[in-house]
Amino acid sequence: MINLQPYASPTYFILLIITLLPAMIALYYGRRLQIYEAVWTFGFLVLTFGGNKWHQGLALIFYVIFQLLLILLYQRYRKQHNSTVVFITMVLLSILPLVCVKLAAGLALQKLSFLGFLGISYLTFKTVQIIMEQRDGTIKAIRARNFLRFLLFFPTVSSGPIDRFRRFQADVVKLPDRDTYARMLDKGTQFLFRGFVYKYMLGYLFGTLWLPKIAQLAMAHRQAFHGLGLSWSLLFYMYDYSMYLFFDFAGYSMFAIGISYFLGIKTPQNFNAPFISHNIKDFWNRWHMSLSFWFRDFIFMRVTFFIMKKRLMKNPVRISQVAYLINFLVMGFWHGLTWYYIVYGLFHAVAIILNDVWLRFKKKHLKGLPHNSLTEGIAIFITFNTVCLSFLIFSGFLNTLWFR
Repeated sequence: MINLQPYASPTYFILLIITLLPAMIALYYGRRLQIYEAVWTFGFLVLTFGGNKWHQGLALIFYVIFQLLLILLYQRYRKQHNSTVVFITMVLLSILPLVCVKLAAGLALQKLSFLGFLGISYLTFKTVQIIMEQRDGTIKAIRARNFLRFLLFFPTVSSGPIDRFRRFQADVVKLPDRDTYARMLDKGTQFLFRGFVYKYMLGYLFGTLWLPKIAQLAMAHRQAFHGLGLSWSLLFYMYDYSMYLFFDFAGYSMFAIGISYFLGIKTPQNFNAPFISHNIKDFWNRWHMSLSFWFRDFIFMRVTFFIMKKRLMKNPVRISQVAYLINFLVMGFWHGLTWYYIVYGLFHAVAIILNDVWLRFKKKHLKGLPHNSLTEGIAIFITFNTVCLSFLIFSGFLNTLWFR
């Protein structure tokens, strides 16, 4: 059996669009072919996780069954009880497979690697979100089929964005009228073409053509000068990698969003011109938005409420600073158990704390500071370079440069 990597070849897109046509035609005429969409999803899951990737497919099956049982058991429990201990246990159990996979990758534990499969992080975000919203009472009841449809919505399985169950379910239930769906098709097509430009033109330019050459140049400069490799070539690497990371990831996200629109689902956008952000907080409102908003709602806000409820601190500024540190530290560990991912998370925590300190200082002591195109340009320039520096850390290239 031939495996198809999501959004990785013309064959994949041709097969995707052709097999989607019956569902698209039905949506245009006001119907959703739920059985067909389920069979279509199953077929593409087999093409993605079958063949020589059968072990990933098996891991996915066990993972889905495990998460479904957790959701249904907690739903049944919540009808009569509301124990914090049980809630925390359910959350920990839900993230356990992902933790094992991260440990296997970071500590070279081959015995745990069999639990991994493409997209496990995105599925875990979805299941944890549902458990937390069950606890809050915003999700009263969820059927197994609705959970499976949300969890395994194929356009976003491998690359996100991270949707929310209630928003997703509302799109499933309420079919768009013909004019609305026609506009969705138009917008979905635009997303696909932008994705092709981003990933296969700009991503290829910055990543495949330029990045390896600049990396070799930076390594050569390090060997020539017997230092840390701090040279203009490293600066070029920083900017080039940042561009590659954005265009490659944004391209994948646009493919997923475009296909989602074809299925009548308005999957949220992931990027909104992040490199023109005015400060680091503005950046996280524009970069990988589905992830940053997930961390904001389910980590930052909950840590803040917990500290306030337990009265561990009184100063709201200190509370937010601690919440930022925990939020971005968790994000760093989520990316992987290596020093550069963890430092990347701490870097952004410190950056956003310093940004808040600066904004409070400016409001109190520099009220007359001009606000014009020049100051905006300076703010964008500083933010852009701060972000690119964080991406240099994230890339792991410094690890290669310094410890090779």
